[in-house]
Amino acid sequence: MSATPLQFAEWTLAMQSRVEYVLTKHMPAETEAPHTLHRAMRYAVLGGGKRVRALLAYAAGEFCGASADDVDMPAAAVELIHAFSLVHDDMPCMDDDDLRRGKPSTHKQFGDATALLAGDALQSLAFELISGAHSATQPSQQVSILHCLAVATGSRGMAGGQSIDLESTGIKLTQSQLAQMHALKTGALIQAAAMMGAYSADNLDSDKMTAVDTFSKSIGLAFQVIDDILDTEADTATLGKTAGKDAEQDKSTYVTLLGLDTAKTLAKSLYKQAIAPLEVYGREADRLISLANFITQRQF
Repeated sequence: MSATPLQFAEWTLAMQSRVEYVLTKHMPAETEAPHTLHRAMRYAVLGGGKRVRALLAYAAGEFCGASADDVDMPAAAVELIHAFSLVHDDMPCMDDDDLRRGKPSTHKQFGDATALLAGDALQSLAFELISGAHSATQPSQQVSILHCLAVATGSRGMAGGQSIDLESTGIKLTQSQLAQMHALKTGALIQAAAMMGAYSADNLDSDKMTAVDTFSKSIGLAFQVIDDILDTEADTATLGKTAGKDAEQDKSTYVTLLGLDTAKTLAKSLYKQAIAPLEVYGREADRLISLANFITQRQF
């Protein structure tokens, strides 16, 4: 049986507050030189976002036996990588968007050059947090977590997916091609978030690790399908970013490819695939299953 909505809501708020505190504590202060760069970094990261990737790290860690203390640095690191990707993604040479999380994009607030450097610095800081002495995990775990995040961030992950996305503007992709692009662009970091949480546990259970891996692959793709649906159905004020941007730029989405109803059916199917390997664990998997519900049923 899944946790009640109130229990999950309380846990979500607690983990969101927790990772916000960790990020605030470990990011360079605005009073530290170079001041403008550090202001831009904090502007891009703090005080916004649903922190879904951090929540996945905490939930997967809990499922595998890690404490929240163990997961703090991986959770913060994956949020830094996500923020860096958004800063760069919004720039004129990429998707050229002026709005992010309900406020001006970092390059609109600080200029292109500072935004570029802020993204670079956030990426470096992510790996610094995982590998530093403040990490609660053992060296062997740190290496696994570092490797997981590095692969998810590079050309075989997020950067590669973004490259395919840029090359595919104006081209109608097949469903298989679209799935491959989003498995890299969106899914890789979501999968990494969950796996980093799992790797934070001292005694790794191979069956649980396999369950988390299978879960995160399906929920990562479901996340993108829901994003495409919301981009069609929600407005800019609700999303906190420019609605309809992909359609405006003539990019393939699950809605343009499949239609709205079929895209919604696909999201439900991916949800079922995600939770299937978890159901045998009963209440142990409550957090992950509740998160799958949150991701596939969100309206914002």
